[in-house]
Amino acid sequence: MAVSRNEAFQIQALQILDALLVWASFWLAWEIREIILGTSDGSIRDSIYWVLYIAVPFTPLILEFFGYYRQIRTKSTYRAIAQLFQTLAIVVLIIGIFAVFAKLTDVRRLVLGIGFLTVFPVLLVRDRLTAVWLRRRSHLDAALERVIVAGSGGEMDDILAELGADITDQWKVVDRFDLNERPVEELFDLLKNEAVSRVIFAAKETGFEKVAQAVEACELQGVEAWIAASFIRTQIARPVFDAVGDKPMLVLRSTPELSWELLIKELFDRLGAALVILATLPLWIFAAAGIRLKSPGAPVFYSQMRAGRYGRPFQMWKFRTMIADADKMLDKIKQEHGNEMQGPVFKLDNDPRIFPFGAFLRKFSIDELPQLINVVKGDMSLVGPRPLPLYEVAAISEISHRRRLSVKPGITCEWQAGGRNKIKTFEEWVSMDLRYIDNWSLWLDLKILLRTIPAVIFGIGAK
Repeated sequence: MAVSRNEAFQIQALQILDALLVWASFWLAWEIREIILGTSDGSIRDSIYWVLYIAVPFTPLILEFFGYYRQIRTKSTYRAIAQLFQTLAIVVLIIGIFAVFAKLTDVRRLVLGIGFLTVFPVLLVRDRLTAVWLRRRSHLDAALERVIVAGSGGEMDDILAELGADITDQWKVVDRFDLNERPVEELFDLLKNEAVSRVIFAAKETGFEKVAQAVEACELQGVEAWIAASFIRTQIARPVFDAVGDKPMLVLRSTPELSWELLIKELFDRLGAALVILATLPLWIFAAAGIRLKSPGAPVFYSQMRAGRYGRPFQMWKFRTMIADADKMLDKIKQEHGNEMQGPVFKLDNDPRIFPFGAFLRKFSIDELPQLINVVKGDMSLVGPRPLPLYEVAAISEISHRRRLSVKPGITCEWQAGGRNKIKTFEEWVSMDLRYIDNWSLWLDLKILLRTIPAVIFGIGAK
């Protein structure tokens, strides 16, 4: 059966976790043996390490063979128990055969017995907890992947039925877009307004030109197009084959695909943000006290709804650097002072709404520190395109510029790290963001972070 990259990634992660749990179970078994017998012999402990060399890697592999990592959310407890029993029986058989042929007579039966008796409930509990977590996520609207199914009416019904509830229950189908009945312009608006992450095309009965136009709509906005159809040439998106359930799909992806690098980025973001928060607590206290003293009567923190990945709104936090009700004065400021950035975004040196202490916070980017909370929550990344206010995103006229929304927004980026005092047009800004998306790697993130440090310390280009 075909397996999607996303499912394969999840299986690998669960296999690694289960391997660690098997190792921990045998370690616990040895500790229990020593407590029962009242002995502690390191040489004997070393003599059974070969058991771990078999049990740790083979248990997850055999579990996968029996389908233990498939359909976890809908799998019954009885089936999980049966799969575990079959797997552990085979692992015991392999260990027994190896012991006989290798003439390893020093195996401690008590350790093996306790170890396997521990492995069984530990792996079963892990599986059932994972199932509960997945079921709960399927009932949380925010946790569901927002998708559009596109094609003809009958084809859309057929593909959803064929995929089954185990897959479709993880989706929020925001629209069934009939390509034969509706203009592609409507799809542009749907992608823009509904924070969609991918479009599933079932377009066997739809004209090639109409499908190509719809794929272009996805490509320009950085939304993945999953096509159960023939190959379509693209300029930006990278075509790869994947699967949803057992249905083969052609995926046109113009953003970094799911990988261990992205997982490491996610872990690094959250752990790194938490550590930076702890390390910079004195600056938080300094900023809060200064704002209270220099601009009394208004909140220390400023929050604003910004556009996250795929345009999904989230509340971004900063230290307040402007006078109270500064947002209400924006139109007046534009009229009186103009806009130094060409395009939908607003930038102005010496903005009169900024009070003196706020200007100091901005110069050294101290006002950005609360965004680390957004990183810990998962709304933002340490490195990525800067999040724009919702009204600025709505004002974007060039549809291809929306592809910068196809990745998580970040605290710092190419523009933030070195080009703030040079970039004068939104076009240049977007060009830097799209170059980052197209060439993303962990090494690129690290280089941007390293360039950001001196920019912050010396206040280079801060506005």
